[in-house]
Amino acid sequence: MSTPPRQKRFTPADITALKGNRAIVSLTAYTTPIARLLDGHCDLLLVGDSLGMVLYGLETTVGVTMEMMIAHGQAVMRGANRACVIIDLPFGSYQESKEQAFRNAARLMKETGCDGVKLEGGAEMAETVAFLVARGVPVFGHIGLMPQQVNTSGGYRSKGHSDQEQDKIRADAKAIDEAGAFAMVIEGTVEPLAREITGTLRAATIGIGASPACDGQILVSDDMLGLFNDFKPRFVKHFADLAQVISTAAENYASEVQARSFPGPEHTFQIRTKK
Repeated sequence: MSTPPRQKRFTPADITALKGNRAIVSLTAYTTPIARLLDGHCDLLLVGDSLGMVLYGLETTVGVTMEMMIAHGQAVMRGANRACVIIDLPFGSYQESKEQAFRNAARLMKETGCDGVKLEGGAEMAETVAFLVARGVPVFGHIGLMPQQVNTSGGYRSKGHSDQEQDKIRADAKAIDEAGAFAMVIEGTVEPLAREITGTLRAATIGIGASPACDGQILVSDDMLGLFNDFKPRFVKHFADLAQVISTAAENYASEVQARSFPGPEHTFQIRTKK
């Protein structure tokens, strides 16, 4: 039986080309099994530094390292054949200089095989974005609420409630677009502003807590799957309740182990009789 041909992976240019044609479907992925499950349904998979909070229990994304991003990026690449895979540059790996950003972006792409990198920042990062793009690194931007800046921005609060904030976000979007980013996340930004910005940019906009008018949407997959019921941001919708499913399964497992009904004969190995 012949092996079916490998399906063409979405490229960053393909993602930009979807702007104005259909909504771009994006989710985060951190492991091979989840990447395999999501790959057929998503145009873009993001190995986000949110993994620090989701998988490692960190309070913010600031403690995430390059080594963590590379390890999880490699895992996701093993499970994704179709979706464009983008990996976050973690805090401290690109802000010092555009040269530092290139070294770490090149390392991420070489060691994982991913399709591009994501970085946070507006006008102050435009020169770095242009530097990377000119050297062959596709860049996915991130404006509005920026989790890596939580310690200086006053926490996780939505943006764009004042004229000053709106002007800054507009300027950030324009600068990152003109620097050559193929797409950008707009996070935690008031709906009318996110809608307005989407209509002015060449780059595709991917909303999270922004506007349905963005060119696409992204959620943290663990939030979307309902794995965390203790905290639900306004912009999250649970499309499943896996927390309850897992808890019930563990309860049933514990009950059967304590009753010694598991493992049963069908789950154990017996000595083979010689013929």
